[in-house]
Amino acid sequence: MRVAIYVRVSTQRQAQTQTIDQQLERLKRVAADRQWALPDDHVFRDDGYSGASLRRPGLDKLRDLAALAKLDRILITDPDRLARNYVHQVLLMEELQRHGAQVEFADRPLSNDPQDQLLLQIRGAVAEYERTLIAERTRRGRLHKLQTGQMLPWTRPPYGYRADPDRPRDPAGVRTDPTEATVVADLFRWFADDGRSLMAATQRLREQGVRSPGGKEYWGQPSVRGILSNPTYTGTIYANRTRVRPARIRRSATHPIGRPRDSQAPVPPDQWIAVATIPALVTRELFDRVQARIAANRAQSRRNNTTTQYLLRALVSCGSCRLACSARRTTPTGRTYYICTGKNLQVRQRLSCYCSSKFIPAGTLDELVWADLVDLLQHPDRVARALRRASGEGALPQELQARRENLRRGRSSLTRQIERLTEAYLSEVLTLGEYQRRRGELERRDETLAKQEQALAGETSRAVEVGHAVGGAEAFAKRVRAGLGTATFERKRQLVELLIDRVVVAGDNVEIRYAFPIGPAGESGRFCHLRIDYLGRPGGVRAGRGEVPIEHVVGDRQAVPGVGRADEPAGCLRPDA
Repeated sequence: MRVAIYVRVSTQRQAQTQTIDQQLERLKRVAADRQWALPDDHVFRDDGYSGASLRRPGLDKLRDLAALAKLDRILITDPDRLARNYVHQVLLMEELQRHGAQVEFADRPLSNDPQDQLLLQIRGAVAEYERTLIAERTRRGRLHKLQTGQMLPWTRPPYGYRADPDRPRDPAGVRTDPTEATVVADLFRWFADDGRSLMAATQRLREQGVRSPGGKEYWGQPSVRGILSNPTYTGTIYANRTRVRPARIRRSATHPIGRPRDSQAPVPPDQWIAVATIPALVTRELFDRVQARIAANRAQSRRNNTTTQYLLRALVSCGSCRLACSARRTTPTGRTYYICTGKNLQVRQRLSCYCSSKFIPAGTLDELVWADLVDLLQHPDRVARALRRASGEGALPQELQARRENLRRGRSSLTRQIERLTEAYLSEVLTLGEYQRRRGELERRDETLAKQEQALAGETSRAVEVGHAVGGAEAFAKRVRAGLGTATFERKRQLVELLIDRVVVAGDNVEIRYAFPIGPAGESGRFCHLRIDYLGRPGGVRAGRGEVPIEHVVGDRQAVPGVGRADEPAGCLRPDA
């Protein structure tokens, strides 16, 4: 019996009070009482993850292992540990059972009896209602405390302030830190009066030996920008400065369109909630001048400059130092390149090294990647082969059917043998000892065939999933490949953003990491990142988890024509003339 257990708690406070250890002890005791072996890698846990979401690392690993038909039984203390939402409970249980894994709840055992199923539905609905009620009451209570000035909107005070350690959420306990307050005032003055950039400000802080808010030697530009944009330094603590809105962009090519569903959006200042007044570190006039300059810099920044068209903007990574590459036009030649950010002064100082990678000609790389993308869309069988190879699918559907039929006949034969053996014993042809010995042999053989049949069912299920994935990929390719030859730059950029998660350039080689839609919903459904080693992604690249266990490399490493020739000087690449 291949057994796994799953435990979960919703908050870190529950995790700290040994709640999850109690679940582990309970489930391990159940497995021991039944003499089931429980390997350490079959214990899956989620500390501090809400049951209202399916995005949990422990649950993901459990589902991946079950999809490989490597589990027979999954032990969980209670249905709401699996999920708080009834629909999620049914979804997960059907998925796990489809792969041959039976879910068992130790504290509330259930069967397939209609009454038990009704009880499960009622419990799931009550758990969902309870969670919604608690969340709404908590939100309303927090809002009332903010409006009446009884609670701070943050658990960690901004840089330059300290909170009362005994009452960390009490606005009356906020005080200034003289050393950090001086640093804040200097930052505002450098930026507004001296005209320093964010990078220059971080460099000045490093020269003065000032530690970052996290205690590090180097300051990041986002940290400085966050301080300069925080109105708390004018002497008023504000809450409700942001709101949740539907996401407008995909943070990763492995996410479907519209995922993640939520993002943060600024709220107009007239809707902010003034919680309390504290000592100001800068004047309102100075703060307004800094905000005006930040807005001007944002409008003039390189990312908002669309005069030069870069097909792979924000998608290229350096294979040498594993950092992202920025697109840039050099002067006076006017050539365009993708340049590793490891050559940036601030990055070099933080990493204490210099990236020796060469400049990547933007035009050459754009043409190569677009040609490979067009070839992939015109030959979607490459995706189909990668999906089948990654899933381990080796047998054809008719072969699987033949194996299933052979196993069925074998088990039927064993059943008949057991029946004849029992008749012989009842007729006193066999002694009790001989009957028990021979029946035990037949039952062990039947158990072996049953496990083979279960593994075959999982293999068949994966074959069906792969078939659906291949069909979805081929349908998507057929729909979008029309007009590729005459596509405008905007059309090309749209397809590149949709289907390419990353382009990694290492020396003379280019690795294209595709993310392909594999469901009938097309780009609005699930994406597969087509890799089995995706966690080895370049540093600094935010990538989401693929939502299906079918991953492989489609685009192999390819040499870039004219890139990295031996006769070019180190540090610069030029396309062929």
